[in-house]
Amino acid sequence: MDKQDKPTVSIVKVKGVYESLLESINLCDGLADLDTNDEILIKPNIVSWDFDLPFPPFGVVTTSIVIEALVRVLAEHGFSKLTIGEGALPVFNPKSEAVFEALGYQKLVQRYGVKLADFNQEAFKTIDYGEGLTLDIAKQALEADKIINVPVLKTHNQAKVSLGIKNLKGCLHRKSKQLCHGIDNQELSLMFPRIIEKLPVALTVIDGLYTLEKGPGPTGRAFRKNLLISSRDPFASDLVGAAILGYPVNEVEHLSVYANRHGYSMDLADYDIKGEALEKYREYVEYDWEWSQEDTGPAGFEKRGISGLAIRKYDSTLCTGCSVQYNPMLILFSSAYKGQPFPNVEVVSGKKQLASPGFKKSVLFGKCACHLNKDNPNINKAITIWGCPPDLNRFVDILAQEGIECDYKEYVRFRHYLMDRYKSDANYQLSDWSIE
Repeated sequence: MDKQDKPTVSIVKVKGVYESLLESINLCDGLADLDTNDEILIKPNIVSWDFDLPFPPFGVVTTSIVIEALVRVLAEHGFSKLTIGEGALPVFNPKSEAVFEALGYQKLVQRYGVKLADFNQEAFKTIDYGEGLTLDIAKQALEADKIINVPVLKTHNQAKVSLGIKNLKGCLHRKSKQLCHGIDNQELSLMFPRIIEKLPVALTVIDGLYTLEKGPGPTGRAFRKNLLISSRDPFASDLVGAAILGYPVNEVEHLSVYANRHGYSMDLADYDIKGEALEKYREYVEYDWEWSQEDTGPAGFEKRGISGLAIRKYDSTLCTGCSVQYNPMLILFSSAYKGQPFPNVEVVSGKKQLASPGFKKSVLFGKCACHLNKDNPNINKAITIWGCPPDLNRFVDILAQEGIECDYKEYVRFRHYLMDRYKSDANYQLSDWSIE
């Protein structure tokens, strides 16, 4: 492959965010596919937000200083029809206006005339992808002339990495998001690569100011990375981002599927990487949580001697709503352990975990598990935790009725711990999610 035919990806070490972003975009000729008359949608990654309990956004949410720098670059190059849009997960029920305000986006409205769009409050259009697949996509994403995708450089405990292609899931209606966590031909590694096929993505800028192990949420551990990765080619940016996280693209199933569907090489040598040397920053970042060999719960439960409880490990059918509540569920079960075995309880979740025989009680966590196990003859007594996702306070109340006393205050303490991990380290600045 001739060098001029190779997709270009830039890797830039961040010194000043604006200057480094401009360099990153220039190195990959990132504005070449844009016209100043284009309606441009900027798609950050705002997984969720929480105003009630501490929420460390490090490596979870696209930094506001990168979004601000991008808007400034675009404005200085004559682009004025700009919208920032996202369909964040409303688990904690924050108002989108409040989230945009907290992130400083209202200042971009005032300075540059940027529009803000909460896809969850906007119209969707059903799109036929062929092969029997239809997805409901935000009309504003479909009707944009061009999309600039701004994901975070992070891992994902179901998909290994969550980069540009995965970030476009935020353009889907909630029902279609849930569909992406299906079984068989609707398994997430087959669904994620399809979303982008109907969207006009012209530039991807991976925000690597922070990276995240055991993502995609704040229960993972963030590290300062100070990188920007940009490309006009959405697969090329993800290929390089995955490599920096320590994952060859042939080990990331949804990216391999995309490459095979669209005829991409999975060899880094077939891409023109400009700026910093990739190998200088390649460092393996763990994506998954350790579980007991018997599939009875996290390795930490086993170390504590917790018995009489079998929490089956999440799989790819656990959609984002239940995923966000899954770790809190573990914390609550842990809080109920007082040195005595649990009363022979199994916990299942997602769309394909069937409760096993031999347990006194079967906890069905989430609507999908409740439906799947409705007529399961293996169940002695079902403890149904309905909800999409389940409400944690209700979870505590239901288990208390079964003699399992969870302490919600332990979950609150855990949330404070998540934030406290970063407070004494100057590398982690909450000001990165504000705009001066």
